[in-house]
Amino acid sequence: MLLNLTDISSEPLQGQISRQIRANILAGELPAGTSLPSIRVLAREQHVSVITVQRAYEHLMREGLIHSRRGKGFFVSEVPEAAKKALAKQRLMDSIKSHVISSLAEGLSKGDINQIVETIMKKAGKAK
Repeated sequence: MLLNLTDISSEPLQGQISRQIRANILAGELPAGTSLPSIRVLAREQHVSVITVQRAYEHLMREGLIHSRRGKGFFVSEVPEAAKKALAKQRLMDSIKSHVISSLAEGLSKGDINQIVETIMKKAGKAK
């Protein structure tokens, strides 16, 4: 599994692992039933501790994105498209909420914030 982990990020390694696997699942790059590397294999491949991978997998299990089968390993769970979209929306809301609140407190209007989001979307090539 190809993950891009960095020690420079303020995000903990377990967060980077779960975020990147989550993104692959929500984007459909890891379809339901796909086998994930064992905790030990992923830890070895990524040069992180077994505990780091275990915590990342546990977080993804709590979100219902992966499940384990005793003696078989970890697999991507069947997640309906509506649930995937709801999870992605909730994660976006959680990640930008404090920034929006701070921006409003600093004098930006709703229109200013919407314009900034539109600019980001255009730069990302995703604006509709």
